[in-house]
Amino acid sequence: MKQNCKKCSDEFTLDQDDLSFYEKMKVPAPVVCPTCRFKMRAVWRNETTLYSGRKCELCGKGVISMYNPKSPYIIYCNDCWMSDKWDSNSYAVDYDRNKPFFVQLDELLKKVPKAATYRSTGTGPNINSEYTNFAGGNKNGYLLFNSGPETEDCAYSRGLSACKEIMDGYMVHGSDRVYDSVNVQKCSNVSWSKNVAECIDSSFLIDCFACQDCFGCVNLRHKSYHFLNEPLSREEYRKKVDEIVGSYKKIEEFKKVFQEFSLKFPRKENNNLKSINCEGDYITESKDCQNCLEISFCENTRNSFSAKFSKDCYDVLGHGRKAELMLEVVGSGVGQKVLGSWFIENSHDVEYSFAVKASEYCIGCDGIKNGKYCILNKQYSKEEYEDLRNHIINELREQKLYGLFFPSEMALFAYNESIAQDNFPLTKEEALAEGFMWEDDVQKTEGKGTIDIQNLPDTIKDVGGDQVLSEVLSCIECNRNYKITAQELLFYRKMNIPLPHKCFYCRHKDRLVRRGPYKFWDRNCAKCNKEIHTNYAPDRPEIVYCEKCYQQEVY
Repeated sequence: MKQNCKKCSDEFTLDQDDLSFYEKMKVPAPVVCPTCRFKMRAVWRNETTLYSGRKCELCGKGVISMYNPKSPYIIYCNDCWMSDKWDSNSYAVDYDRNKPFFVQLDELLKKVPKAATYRSTGTGPNINSEYTNFAGGNKNGYLLFNSGPETEDCAYSRGLSACKEIMDGYMVHGSDRVYDSVNVQKCSNVSWSKNVAECIDSSFLIDCFACQDCFGCVNLRHKSYHFLNEPLSREEYRKKVDEIVGSYKKIEEFKKVFQEFSLKFPRKENNNLKSINCEGDYITESKDCQNCLEISFCENTRNSFSAKFSKDCYDVLGHGRKAELMLEVVGSGVGQKVLGSWFIENSHDVEYSFAVKASEYCIGCDGIKNGKYCILNKQYSKEEYEDLRNHIINELREQKLYGLFFPSEMALFAYNESIAQDNFPLTKEEALAEGFMWEDDVQKTEGKGTIDIQNLPDTIKDVGGDQVLSEVLSCIECNRNYKITAQELLFYRKMNIPLPHKCFYCRHKDRLVRRGPYKFWDRNCAKCNKEIHTNYAPDRPEIVYCEKCYQQEVY
């Protein structure tokens, strides 16, 4: 079944499995394409845009918050929000049949307190990790997002778990001492790498496994002392590497050399691992998943991003653990039959609700715990609830909104504050034209630099003492001011890595480019001509092989 998206007009296809799922969820088939539906969810997930200057409106403590200080929401620190010091039921209001449902829900969302940042209760507390979001179980973390548990002494990263001493990582698991790398599994002392596993003491690797002391290599397996894929003696290898590492100028020069060198080697159509009948990228140990990115241990899941352990779910963004029959959810898991909701846990039969825990049969609720038959936080009898719910659903069906996420005009965040901008970048004009908000006043400073970035020492060994910790630097790309932390400086010295000349946000953007887009194209294997589905666009310069041809090439 083909139809045109009512938002962008692009054609998209719903197959029989899609239609069967929507029938199971008792919602109409969507009239909005997967990309536009992702944007609608993603503007409700601000991971990296944090603000200082707000205070908990219950205890008065200063907090770091994902909510702009001028946003209309009441903010509590995480401790207060998760405590019994307040009662979400006290905000209950009667449902008005003569007033649109989403108008009433929006009014409720502005009254019920919000947690300053997102933390799932299942991953443990964050210790000495104030500047983290969508994270739990982290110790001594700074600017960590979608990370945990069991991370320690990590910073400037997204998607870490069971890690120690990681800086500038994206999707890193079970590793230590990793810098500026993407998709790293069980590695130690690895820098500037992508898609590597079980590697040690190496830098500038792409698609390598079980390598040690390798530099600037692509598609190697079980190798040591290789430089640009050529075997060398230990002495020759050390000499070549020592001429580069430590120097900012020489590292930047080698990045260009390695980029050109890497284009000589084939890339696999995707980075999926131990997955069956799956289409997407970075899909691990999953089955029957389509149009997904960065998911693990999922089954029969579609159009989902950054989810784990979900089954029979569509359009899941984040969390997903032990989720079943969830549709259009953000940060939700451990539950069944959840529709169009944000941060729902240990609950079932919940629709269009926000931050609901251990509840059942709720629609249009915010912050409810142990609720049953609730609408706008008010509890009803079963009969009253079913009657009102039917009224709400009929209204949403008439508006062709039932089965979709919350309307974009209700979003908690502006487009450029959220992960929507990470994955589908828009200009301000484009975002506004698509019905999203835009925030001009993102918290940052410019023009406050105390040192010319060009005057930074070329090597970390030339950074004498800790004076640099007092300096204010200016990003060479966006001019945003940033500082070096003591934890960061210690890491650079230990790893012999020069000081960064870009701010975290530009470095994060660079890693997203290296990860690849959340968009897939049909093209042909460069060796056997088989049709493949990949996020390497047809006009990209990389040589792309199907999995079979790639395996034959590498092994």
